[in-house]
This record gives sequence, structure tokens and C-alpha cells, in this order.
Amino acid sequence: MSPDNGRVDADPSMRWNGWGDPAKAKELPLPVRALLPMLLGRVRRPEPAATLAEVQLAPSRLSDEDHAALSAAVGRANVDDTAEARIRHAGGRSTPDLLRRRASRQDAPDAVVSPADHDEVRACLDVAVARGIAVIPFGGGTSVVGALDPQRGAHHAVVSLDLRRLSGVVRLDVISGEAVLAAGTTGPEAEALLSAHGLELGHYPQSFRYATIGGFAAARSSGQNSAGNGRFDAMVTGIRVATPTGDIDLGRSPGSAAGPDLIRVFLGSEGIFGVITEVRVRVHPIPRERVFESWSFPDFASGAEGLRRVAQQGNGPTVIRLSDEAETAVSLAQVGKIGKALSKGASVVTVYEGDGIDERRARASVQLAAAGGISAGEGAAEDWLKGRFDGPYLRDSLLDAGVFCETLETATTWSNLQRLRSAVEGALKGGFADAGAKSYVMCHVSHIYPTGASLYFTVLAGIRSDPLGVWEPVKSRVNDAIIASGGTISHHHAVGRDHAPWLREEIGETGIRILAAIKRELDPAGVLNPGAVIPIERSR
Repeated sequence: MSPDNGRVDADPSMRWNGWGDPAKAKELPLPVRALLPMLLGRVRRPEPAATLAEVQLAPSRLSDEDHAALSAAVGRANVDDTAEARIRHAGGRSTPDLLRRRASRQDAPDAVVSPADHDEVRACLDVAVARGIAVIPFGGGTSVVGALDPQRGAHHAVVSLDLRRLSGVVRLDVISGEAVLAAGTTGPEAEALLSAHGLELGHYPQSFRYATIGGFAAARSSGQNSAGNGRFDAMVTGIRVATPTGDIDLGRSPGSAAGPDLIRVFLGSEGIFGVITEVRVRVHPIPRERVFESWSFPDFASGAEGLRRVAQQGNGPTVIRLSDEAETAVSLAQVGKIGKALSKGASVVTVYEGDGIDERRARASVQLAAAGGISAGEGAAEDWLKGRFDGPYLRDSLLDAGVFCETLETATTWSNLQRLRSAVEGALKGGFADAGAKSYVMCHVSHIYPTGASLYFTVLAGIRSDPLGVWEPVKSRVNDAIIASGGTISHHHAVGRDHAPWLREEIGETGIRILAAIKRELDPAGVLNPGAVIPIERSR
């Protein structure tokens, strides 16, 4: 069945060298600008970034025969080798991606190919194998781990396979509470289409406005409502994938014990095994009520204890997140409360949705108060919800002002949380100090489980020159610290190419051999996303 044609208008095209809607790009807020010298010293403004017209690309390596074969698969109008299309698909949205995007010379795919359905995806893969062309599946372009880098590997050319024409509701089973969504459907499109039936998916990562359903699955995304709705991989009940050696359609019924669950093979696979074209997900009625409450804590440790108590008690808020003292300070500075920003204290935001809110809120409040929390009313939680998708715009403003800003995340058990946080913070501060740069590290917890939680770090640094050259060894040092301290190399950003060298340390040699064997079976020519997840030399 073809996708529903009731497509919903999405946000405007992503800013080519930054985040989100170009109209929402703005100057750094004055309160934050005033705080930066206190944190980082004098910061040198960078040279002006190259304009789109100034960017120089190598000529496309696709031959006339390659073009003809791809055009036969998807239609000539859907094979785009213009400079602008190639630049817009030249990577994701990490800080290194954006710094490279500001340069006058850039690597880019040789063309952007846009299939309309599963069969056209299969046809593109057939062409790629036959003609030795690497394929990078591309949804919303929001990856921050190098998963969209236009690497050719052993092939003579590389194309970006843009999946956004695969959009809409393929099937909706209201009785069972399931929807099949085409992989290129964005978060806003999915929610708008489902809301027409009184339903929602309820998956809201910070990339929500642009990221796609297929991307959520391929990266094992976790949204801000995860405390109530779960991670995206927990919502998936079926999946359809096109691979170079055949199609696969999984998820016949719930609770199956018919061998290992092959759906999980493709969740988190980041396009190295096949191209996800459809995802079947759990949906639920739109919550009729929403209640906010924020809390203050003496410090991060007491706040984390409150979150642990809530997680292990169960049936708590839909959203719960803890900001450490440093992140709380910057949040206050953004609204002009610099005096309070310089004071100590951590903060917690909670949002309750659905049924039984009064009881759930009362139970959670007992645990938060027992850990030292003091209720601070609704305001901070409401403010967070209003701006929860806008954080990356601040990152762009900081880069424009010459401040390096990047994020990274991990997760561990409750008993190891403080040790891991200290190790990562020490690696960040020590790495930048060795490079002669002052830094400021913030941390929050936004995903909790009965046995542990995530840690999400944002680091600001006053780097005088060559920010990429400074950041690469710092990031390596952090990844080493994460592995040595018992954390995971990724909680929800995925592996991509940036984390691939550390995957063996997490899953072991046997784990790498299993992934490499699946890769050889499904993609023996190695055309899909070369170097992502498993480094090329490890997949042979």
C-alpha cells in the first residue's frame, strides 16, 4: 500500500551551514555574551565563513552511464548533482560538520538520489552494486557522529540516498494501536498525521523538527519523553528493509519467540546493513492533560539520587531531566538572571502527561523531596518545554562568536554515575587545558531507567585557532575515559564513524565479528555507508 497523500508541511529546509530554519538564526543573547568572558576569558572571533556560492567542490565522479542507470531507477529529475544539493548532503550537524561546512573547500557526495518508494530504493541499490557506487542513506541530516560523511570506501563514487520522498502513513491499525510510517516521514509530519486520528507517537528528541522515522530507528533514538513513552526502539514493532541481497519485512506479531529478534539487528544499524523504508510503531491516544513542575537541589548528586528514586519506584513523570550546577547557571543567564547564575545549585524539570497525573506526581514528589529537592513551581518547566528544540540555534550563535561548543553523551548504572561524570569532565577540561584553551563543562540527565541513566555533556571552549585540530584529540581522550569508566560509547547519538574505533572495546572481538558477518551477508560489495559503525578494515 502506498503512503497516505495527506502530507503535512514541515519546517523550512535546514540551514546549509548551521542548524534549522535560517530565519530563526540569531545573535548570541547579551546575557550569555556577558557571561562568556568570566568562563572562558577573551574569545577571538573567527574569520567569516564561506558563502554557499564560494564553496568549491571536486567534480562529480559519476559517469554518464552511472547517471543514466540511476535516472532509470528513480527518474532523471530525482538525480541531482548540482553544487547546492551536494553541499546540503555533505554530512550531518555535529560541530565538526559545521566547522567543515564553513570552509571554502569541502567533500561532498557525487549526487543526491531521491527514490519515491521501497522498490525504487531496491533499484538504487542494484545500480550501486553493479556500478561500484557507495550509498549513504540520508533522512533529516541531523546525525552528529559522522554517519553521513560522504565516504566512497573502495568505490569510485558515492551518492546520498535522500529518503524524504518516502513520507506518510502507510497503514494505521487503531484497534491494535499500531501505525506503519514511511521512513522519510519527519517527526512533525508523523505527529500531524496521527493527530487527525486522535493519536500520537510521542517521540521528541531535540532533532524532532527535522529528523525522520527511519533515522530514529537507524540510530536507536531516545526522545525527551522517554521516561513515560520509552526509547524509540521500544516503540518499534515491525520494520521493512531493502538490502543489496534482498528485502526483509519483520514483525509478524507481538511477543514472538520465533528465533532471535531480527528487528533489533536493524535498529541502530545506521544504514550499513540495508535501507529502512518502513517502520511499524506503537501509537497511543493524545494525552488530554499536561502538568509541569520544576525542582531545585543543592547539587547534582542529590538531584541524581532523586531521579534514581523516581525511576526505581516507577510510574513517574513523562519527562524528567536534571541539570547540573553549570548548566543551571547558563540557563539562568540566558534569561538575564546573571546573579542567580553565579550561585550554586542543580535543577530538575518534570512534565506529567496522560492519566493518573495527581497520583503519579504525588508519588514522585515524595521521592524528590526525600533526596533534598524543593519544588520551584511550574515556570522553569514550562519555559524548558517552549524552547526544548531550540538548543542547537544557541550552538550556532556561539560558533559565530568564536566559542567552540559541542555535545556528547553516554550512560551507565546509578552506582557508577558520579564516577563516569567525573571522568568525562576531567577528560574534557584536561584535554582543552593541554591545548591552552579554557573550557566550561555542563551536564544533564534526561533519560532514566531502573538500573541507571544517561549523561549528556555540553562543553564550551575558547580555542584560539584550529578548533578541529584541538577537538579531535580531546574527543579521543573522552572516548577512552568513557570506556575505561564503564560507560557506553553512545546512549542515543549512535556510533557513526566518530565512535567506530571504540566499538570493539564495548562489544568485544566476537561482537565485531558478528556485525561484520551480517554486513558481508547483506552487503557483500560493501556499498552501504562505508566506514560507519564498523571501520572498513574491520568489516572484511
